[in-house]
Amino acid sequence: CVKHQSYGSSSKRDSVALTAVALQDHILHNLQLQNLSLADPFKSKTQSKKNSYKPVKKETVRAVVDTGLKKTSRHQQKNEDPEKEYVLDPCPQPLTLAQQLGLVEPPAMPLTTEEWEHVKQRSIKQGDSVQPCAICREEFALQPQVLLSCSHVFHKACLKAFERFAGKKTCPMCRKIQYQTRVIHDGARLFKIKCATRIQAFWRGHIVRKWYKKLRKTVPPKDAKLRKKFFEEKFSEICQRLLNSYDTRIDELFSEIDSNVAESQNVFQQLDKKLGPGIDEVEWEKIQMQAFRQDIVDCPICIMPLIYPTHLQEGIPQASYPSCSSKTVLLSCSHMFHSTCVQAFEDFSLGERPICPLCRSHYQKKILN
Repeated sequence: CVKHQSYGSSSKRDSVALTAVALQDHILHNLQLQNLSLADPFKSKTQSKKNSYKPVKKETVRAVVDTGLKKTSRHQQKNEDPEKEYVLDPCPQPLTLAQQLGLVEPPAMPLTTEEWEHVKQRSIKQGDSVQPCAICREEFALQPQVLLSCSHVFHKACLKAFERFAGKKTCPMCRKIQYQTRVIHDGARLFKIKCATRIQAFWRGHIVRKWYKKLRKTVPPKDAKLRKKFFEEKFSEICQRLLNSYDTRIDELFSEIDSNVAESQNVFQQLDKKLGPGIDEVEWEKIQMQAFRQDIVDCPICIMPLIYPTHLQEGIPQASYPSCSSKTVLLSCSHMFHSTCVQAFEDFSLGERPICPLCRSHYQKKILN
């Protein structure tokens, strides 16, 4: 009986010690103190060796920046979709001794695709991707973004830094333990839409401002002061344009005018030589009275009656009115002919200046209206 009691007390003592060790190991594992954990003693030794300090030459030191993206090959980068969502920890963590003995509840199983979709919809309703990151208080922009199983969203780098400095894996917002993470791109998608909208707004503003400036230059405003200023600017612009287009080479301009005047005078002199001096209206009236005194009734070329103006038909008998419609031409030599007859005679004339068919003198002609 004494042996049985001693055996039972020893087994009870062993179970209590095992339970204490299991709970202690679980607490250390939750606090992420792997060097003190008994889950994998060989791993802790290797980590301690790796974490030992080794002097490194300055020439070989290189700066390493954690971008939060997975390192993939070029072939994988070409084939993979940059906006593809994936789970960071798809495999559940190994159970601790306390969880295996049933002293502590095991972690939740990995979420399915439908469960992740439900969590994402809840995050969208909360507007976590629209608001800035709760850790750094900056926009997500194009930086990697993670969604937790508790529907909260953070920067991937911010969440890693929070876990490293907090010493345990808990949500910064709701303090949920042992959450699952999934990489999403909602913040980057919203940021691209925001940038595109802003670019379009700036472009529309540029077009409207350009149209408004063009309208202000062409259409005067209704306000009196602005209208006055508008016309003053227009007037100054026109004056400036005239000044810019004005040619200051006055000597060349005057020399060109003199040459044109000389050429025109030469042309008039040649016309005077060819046609003779001009006859004014007073001289034409004298020549006309002299021709009427001669009582010329018929054209000397076609022997047909001449046409006289209505104010000169009073002294001429009615029987002598012509029946043809040709007008009468008075020459400077006081002879009268039909205009068509004189034109036909001039066409058959051989000289440069036509001569009168009767007196053979050079003449100037005038049609009697």
